[in-house]
Amino acid sequence: MSTSEESQKPDNRKIIYGVLIALLLSTWSYIIYDKSKTKEKLEQRDSQIVTVNAEKDSIQLAFNSASSKLDSLQTSNTKFQGALAEQNDKISKLKSDISSILNKKNASDEELKRAKDEIGQLKIEIEGYSAEIARLKGENKVLSSANAQLTTQKDSLNSAAQRLQQNLASTEAAKRNVEDLASTLHASNIAIAAIDKKSSGKEVLTTTAKKANLLRFTFDLDENMVSPSGLKQIYICVTGPDGKPITDGSTFVSREEGAKVYTMRVDSTYEQGKRKAIKADWKNTSGKYQVGDYKISIYNNGFKIGEGVKTLKKSTFLGL
Repeated sequence: MSTSEESQKPDNRKIIYGVLIALLLSTWSYIIYDKSKTKEKLEQRDSQIVTVNAEKDSIQLAFNSASSKLDSLQTSNTKFQGALAEQNDKISKLKSDISSILNKKNASDEELKRAKDEIGQLKIEIEGYSAEIARLKGENKVLSSANAQLTTQKDSLNSAAQRLQQNLASTEAAKRNVEDLASTLHASNIAIAAIDKKSSGKEVLTTTAKKANLLRFTFDLDENMVSPSGLKQIYICVTGPDGKPITDGSTFVSREEGAKVYTMRVDSTYEQGKRKAIKADWKNTSGKYQVGDYKISIYNNGFKIGEGVKTLKKSTFLGL
């Protein structure tokens, strides 16, 4: 081949170089474009992450605020928890679901949306919870006021009952006292006779101290419709002319004088509503009767029911 032919042959290297350069430029352009797109995607993802985190933080803050309000209501109103059991169950379920979503590292948009909706529902439940507490407080206040009124009325009734009981006790005591007084017997037709009782048994009335050897007391226990039938104790107190009581030291209780000595006691069976005649003989243990007045006082049930006097004189005839 001649030199002139070689010079006329096309130079393929330039074409190859051109193609290589074009390919290289295209490759770099793609790489630059792809890198730009990747960066843009990364920026979009970062932006989405920031947005999601901000949304999540916002939801968390709303949840914390609602929970704080709920805790305050529950803490300050523990006495109403029994009546609020149903509301507590609903609220607890909502709180549990919301906490579960917020605790996820990669919660989806749908889950965050559900959490946000549930927080709205939680707020509604808490408002209802608060309103129910207010209602219960109002009822409790009314009940407390009613209870206070009932307590006052109860105290008043108790006081009235106590006064009534005291009055009843006083009335019963007064009744017993009246019945006691009314049951006391009364003595009438009291007579005192000085008797000269002969060895033959013959009895002769006398008015002289020297001849008298016994005093006979007679009287009637009048009709009494209150005093029950039964054995009655009659005390006879004899006071001698010297003004001293004649007694062996035996005593009974007088309602007005306290312990009092008596001369003799007569036990007699009495029938309610009927008159009973009593006869009692008293002999002077010294054997001699003094000149002057012998006074007798008759007692029953602690009360003096009658009295009488017998005067014994000196003998008007010497030796008699």
